[in-house]
Amino acid sequence: MHERTHSEIGAASSAENIFGVPPRDPDEKRKKDDQPNVPPARYPSRSGSSKYDFVKVKVWLGENADHYYVLSRFLLSRMLTVTKIPNHVAIKIALELKKLLVDNSLLDVSQSDLEANLFKLMERRGYGEEYINRYKMMTRFHHQRVPLVILVCGTACTGKSTVATQLAQRLNLPNVLHVCIIFPLHYFIFQYAPLTSTPVWARDFNSPEELIKEFCRECRIVRKGLAGDLKKAMKDGKPIIIEGIHLDPSIYLMDEEKKDSTDKSAEKPENKILGSQENNPDIAENCLPEKGTSSEAGESSSSQAGESSFLHATDPSLASSETKEKMPNENESQNTMAIKKEKTATEPITIPIVLRMAEFDHKALLEEWIATRAIGDKSLMQDRQKLINNLKTIQDYLCSFEPQGINVVNISASTFTQTLDSLHNYLLQCIEHGVSDASKAEKLAQEN
Repeated sequence: MHERTHSEIGAASSAENIFGVPPRDPDEKRKKDDQPNVPPARYPSRSGSSKYDFVKVKVWLGENADHYYVLSRFLLSRMLTVTKIPNHVAIKIALELKKLLVDNSLLDVSQSDLEANLFKLMERRGYGEEYINRYKMMTRFHHQRVPLVILVCGTACTGKSTVATQLAQRLNLPNVLHVCIIFPLHYFIFQYAPLTSTPVWARDFNSPEELIKEFCRECRIVRKGLAGDLKKAMKDGKPIIIEGIHLDPSIYLMDEEKKDSTDKSAEKPENKILGSQENNPDIAENCLPEKGTSSEAGESSSSQAGESSFLHATDPSLASSETKEKMPNENESQNTMAIKKEKTATEPITIPIVLRMAEFDHKALLEEWIATRAIGDKSLMQDRQKLINNLKTIQDYLCSFEPQGINVVNISASTFTQTLDSLHNYLLQCIEHGVSDASKAEKLAQEN
């Protein structure tokens, strides 16, 4: 057997020391053999979960308990935050409810029993009748599938995207549509009313009136581009938040004024409705869904009625009126059923909100925003004052609807949390009003 020389042993020891390994002990193997076999220590896993995460609780729905869903603590906590319970408290209440059900072997419960236990836990933590009523109201809102459209309007740097995202998180709404993302697509898609590649606020106009006229025209084009998403939201009863500059509140306001006349016309016999449309082409054009045409006449006629077409185009009653025109030879019973469907259609809850900021703060943010933007290879800094003036003109136009019922909200960094709380309350009140109207309409439909 070859024995290592002193030089080899020294080289090996130095090499081992370089890598932080201590020198070999000749008795090391013997010492290991003498030691008893001790199993390695087991440390608790970081991903350890409790039994409450694995046990499923079935919540049965309906009078005959025909359907069920599996209770989710996450979804329940999200629902509780809608009632303005803080998120950390909502998570604790959801966990306490799951523990209560599992510990008492209540793995199959009805929806009413689940809510009864939930409300007791809410009251125990100090969230009593007010919060319970909000929970019940939002439950009815989701069960009735009432369409909800929230419009967050305003010019650049007023916090539209931030407010829309925060409200979606607070109200547990999944869909937020940003107009600034889809607006460039309209430039390529809509041939009948083309948009220019230069934003409206970066162009030259002879007067503020001319600027506002062009701004309203682009808002109507954007509304046509949103028609598909809005109709789907109306059909499926899904809530949606839309934010962007090209949202004109007058489209909503003018349509609200026409709701009463539309409801009255729906109560008349169908042959009279069709006759009035045939005799008056203007009425027929306003009642039918808008269609894209490349002619200037079609564009001018749509611009006259476009400001009032936002809800009109998304109202389910319009689809039934179009069906009536296509099949005028249907018998009377089918016509009567169509009119009843018009009456019982759930009215959408449309809530426009205009954001504005103090002039000094807004100007500082706009200057910083303009410094980072360019149109093509041209910097916007040289036309900074013109851009700021154009944006201010658009902002003044949007805020001019405040006397007509539009909620104009002042945005400030120092009071942003309080502003979100105020908007949260305002939206809950609007939803409650819409759910109440939907319930009344449903009762009338059942009586008829």
